[in-house]
Amino acid sequence: MQIRHFRIHSFAISDPPLRSSFGLHAPLALRTVIELESADGVIGIAETHGGSGPAETLESLRPQVIGQDASQLMASLTALRSQSKYRTALSALEVAALDLVGKTVGLPVHALLGGKVREEVPFSAYAFYKHAWGESKYGEALTPEGLVTQVQELIADYGFGSVKLKAGVLEPDQEIETIRLLRQTLGPTVPLRIDPNCVWSVATSVRVGKALQAELSDGGYLEDPAEGMADMAAVRAGLLAEGIDMPLASNMAVVSFETLAEAHKTDACQVVLGDHHYWGGLRAVAALGRVCETLGVGLSMHSNSHLGVSLMAMAHVAAATPQLSYACDTHYPWQSADEEIVAEGRIPIVGGNVRVSDAPGLGVTLNYDTLARLKERYEASPIRARDDVAEMHQHVDPHWQRRRW
Repeated sequence: MQIRHFRIHSFAISDPPLRSSFGLHAPLALRTVIELESADGVIGIAETHGGSGPAETLESLRPQVIGQDASQLMASLTALRSQSKYRTALSALEVAALDLVGKTVGLPVHALLGGKVREEVPFSAYAFYKHAWGESKYGEALTPEGLVTQVQELIADYGFGSVKLKAGVLEPDQEIETIRLLRQTLGPTVPLRIDPNCVWSVATSVRVGKALQAELSDGGYLEDPAEGMADMAAVRAGLLAEGIDMPLASNMAVVSFETLAEAHKTDACQVVLGDHHYWGGLRAVAALGRVCETLGVGLSMHSNSHLGVSLMAMAHVAAATPQLSYACDTHYPWQSADEEIVAEGRIPIVGGNVRVSDAPGLGVTLNYDTLARLKERYEASPIRARDDVAEMHQHVDPHWQRRRW
């Protein structure tokens, strides 16, 4: 399984005008796919963040990748794991190496991670306040009513059994109204979560949590309401002082095992959103599950704009992680079907679940024609890094600044 070729593909996919507290999604989202090819011609693949920075970091590791045995690649790179600048690149290399090993020996990635404990992985509807332009089938959603319509359409299309609202866009009272209207529309059994990306003060976070005590109960949570570990701990203390034991989730304050330890000491986080792209790979997320179990902390998974290679990697590690206690996030419904780079076609989400493949490796291969088209789009675009603020200035408000409520 000696690695003979290491290919890095930078490409751009369409992205709708979705809002967050950081601004506005650009019309293009940048992604990277890598290939590791063995001397026997077996190819392992992985998908990760895009743009010039990730590609350059991956390229810098080429001398340490070529010639290595895929089954020993990550062991050979152990010295780099403590350096955060390599974490995303190492995660991609691990996924591709596991895919290559699995395809060589005839085992799915979930088997290489210890075996699957579930046949299907649950995902949550990811709802965004959204502008009208662009090619997405989902229309404008800049009011509570528009957002509820969007969620109903997502559930009709994919059968999701839980809903996450990307908040921090409208005034907090309007977002409270949005969650209440979702609860009224969807009934009492659909778990709801809200994520303002750290844009609220401690006082506002406690006020929103108190207002939505009923709506976010029974499988829901409040995600990253305030910025930093100290403020997250203060929100938790403030809610408990009100008699509200509402779980706080995080993928912004808690981004590593070190920060998880700090969060546990201060009671700042009760649900971790792992992400194999930046936690250090699939095995790191599996280890995260064991740590969460030890600490009594819940586990979900974070998402970004992604295609089928990334989604299947998520599905494999989720299937092999018994401690997964909440449905995972995914942006997948927001990406265009005709831009899927997986040769087997778009990954089905049925009943809100992704069925995990038992085929060797990740169970998917690349559509090189589609990839070539998306690489041409990347080369033709000047965008080399994400900048949601610039998009807001260009398309919505030239004076926009990130709010703090």
